Amino acid sequence: MKSIFSIGELLIDFIPKEKGVGIKDVNLFIKMPGGAPANVCVAVSRLGGDAKFIGQVGQDGFGDFLKQTLLNERVDTRYLFQTENARTALAFVTLSDLGEREFAFYRNPSADQMLEKEKIKEIDFKDSIFHFCSLSLDDYPLKDAVKHALIKAKKQNCFISFDPNLRLSLFHDHLKYREVILEFIKYADLLKVSDDELFFITGIKEEEKAVTYLLNQEIEYLILTKGKNGVTFFNKKSQIDVEGYKVDVKDTTGAGDAWIGSFLYQLSLMDNINLKDESEIREMLKFSNAVAALTTTNPGAMTALPNLKQVYAFMEKQK
Repeated sequence: MKSIFSIGELLIDFIPKEKGVGIKDVNLFIKMPGGAPANVCVAVSRLGGDAKFIGQVGQDGFGDFLKQTLLNERVDTRYLFQTENARTALAFVTLSDLGEREFAFYRNPSADQMLEKEKIKEIDFKDSIFHFCSLSLDDYPLKDAVKHALIKAKKQNCFISFDPNLRLSLFHDHLKYREVILEFIKYADLLKVSDDELFFITGIKEEEKAVTYLLNQEIEYLILTKGKNGVTFFNKKSQIDVEGYKVDVKDTTGAGDAWIGSFLYQLSLMDNINLKDESEIREMLKFSNAVAALTTTNPGAMTALPNLKQVYAFMEKQK
């Protein structure tokens, strides 16, 4: 089994008790662990994989809570640092009646953004999978740390996954945001995007042309997620469409992280990652659709992630 490294933000999601109201009208928030790259690690670990998180939190109560949470989830935290120079990131989430989210972030800058590349120079990525997201690519030390890790991982023939996981509210210059995502796509073997992200990143409104544009980059595989409508897998020669599962959605927070985490978990079980067998790919996509669907049936991100037994039981019931 390959280890899965994920780098970036680990933060507190404050989830509202009420749905369908803005932040000013929420009376009670519940503290939840979150952060897309960390969610991916927990998704992997709950399924039985070997997950290692690279990041930084504050030397504060929130940071202590988050580190203990990852330890409780059996995620390797030897590369999770704490600093007194910045505080742990916070995100306040509002939910629509359908469970869709809006975020208000408190970073400016936060501890995760101040992670310096010198702290992670000794990490060995051989025979592993490396995953990152775009929130790490703003103009802070973390961006240089991610780039350093990617270059080293690439040299060690590490399989690299990129989920942009767009947060437009955190980047004032959207043109620059798009450019930095395109710059970092060149490191990825696998790129996962949603419908909206596909059009933002490429600037192309027609799906087929936008997909072709991304496949002409240096990536091997592209996965387009479509929420309840399932996913489409692309490589240079073909595409595979798999429908989603119908569930009673409570909260979509972390569903995308659950999806990519479960897909990377399946890749980690392969001796050599080579996605050519259509039937095998189709089964992998179905499995990840099930993990993501299950995650939306409970509130929160990490707290909603299912284990392997729950996923198999859900898929069996859906038959």
